[in-house]
Amino acid sequence: MIVRVKIVLGLAFALAVSGCAGRNTHDLLNKTTVSVPASDIAATHEIFVATTRQPATKDPRQVFDGDRSLTTNYARVDVTVPKVHQVGAIERAKGSANSNPAKQFTATDVVHYGDAQQFAKAVGADIAMRGDRALVFVHGFNNGFDDGVYRMTQIAHDTKYPGTPVLFSWASSGKTTGYIYDKESANAARDDLEATLRMLAKTRAKSIDIIAHSMGTWVTMEALRQLAITGDRDLGGKLGYVILASPDIDVDVFKKQMIRYGKPDKPFAILLSADDRALKLSSIISGDKPRVGDYGNAADLASYGVVVADLSQTKGGDRLNHAKFADNPMLVQLLGDRLRTPAALAPDEPDGRIGDLGQGLGKAVGSAAEIIITTPFKVLTIATGG
Repeated sequence: MIVRVKIVLGLAFALAVSGCAGRNTHDLLNKTTVSVPASDIAATHEIFVATTRQPATKDPRQVFDGDRSLTTNYARVDVTVPKVHQVGAIERAKGSANSNPAKQFTATDVVHYGDAQQFAKAVGADIAMRGDRALVFVHGFNNGFDDGVYRMTQIAHDTKYPGTPVLFSWASSGKTTGYIYDKESANAARDDLEATLRMLAKTRAKSIDIIAHSMGTWVTMEALRQLAITGDRDLGGKLGYVILASPDIDVDVFKKQMIRYGKPDKPFAILLSADDRALKLSSIISGDKPRVGDYGNAADLASYGVVVADLSQTKGGDRLNHAKFADNPMLVQLLGDRLRTPAALAPDEPDGRIGDLGQGLGKAVGSAAEIIITTPFKVLTIATGG
């Protein structure tokens, strides 16, 4: 019992220090405009947002807070990325200080849409302009609205995704003590994500990719399960890549979700890591039940038709090792290589395409590391020397 208490306290301290997002404040907008030369800016990204959060009234700088909305709200956030940006990083101002666009990610403008129709028209026009593709990102536990916006920006920028970035932001409290609240918020957001995916499928998009992280994978799997129940699990053939990074889902629950969804027709990947400290705590909170994101039996998961990439031997960007997919420079760039080849537009060769996703992840591993890829068809270990 004493050992267990020490483990829990140690992991809780790590979460308090780092968290899934790791910030005490969740300000997105600057108090005052900070101007810098255009030469200091690498790019400006327009991030479309569907959220189950309430508009922030107490602190407008947050734009949306952690309170739940019974309806989906829609917006677009324009974010600049500085020239000094390093792949895998999210350069942020400290505390509630203004962001300096020459040094940090900076939200420069927010556009609110009055209803779903206005949003659908705006995002549809952007999809048509950018090449008929959309990338939906669903964030995880302990994320403020700002955390999701900046992570979506970083993923879009670092992967060089050739389509429209869409953030689905469910009402996480953005607090390390809010695990149960967040779990209920994730449950409450399932219908909203399903409706958002259906909305995107009605645009000119030919390929809709999904990246979900941590507890956001639960929201995603539930939305996909609901689509399957209605007979439209592939969004009319438009569903592309589904990538579940560090899934915070009970293994047995995930298996039931996959049984209902069925074996995927398009590349469907799970990125897990045995050294994920955030999921260790989640497992303890959940009665010592293993989570998908640190499950030790990849072949068991792969038998449900998914490719499993074990990233245990790769380095993470923080002490929790909970976001390797985005903060490991090699992995995020490889992810971009795969995403730039539209899964929904590829020929029906599931073995080859799923295998290629695993092969590509393996080639992204740094020196003296290895990655183990388990597909429904084979197990592949790739090592690179340093």
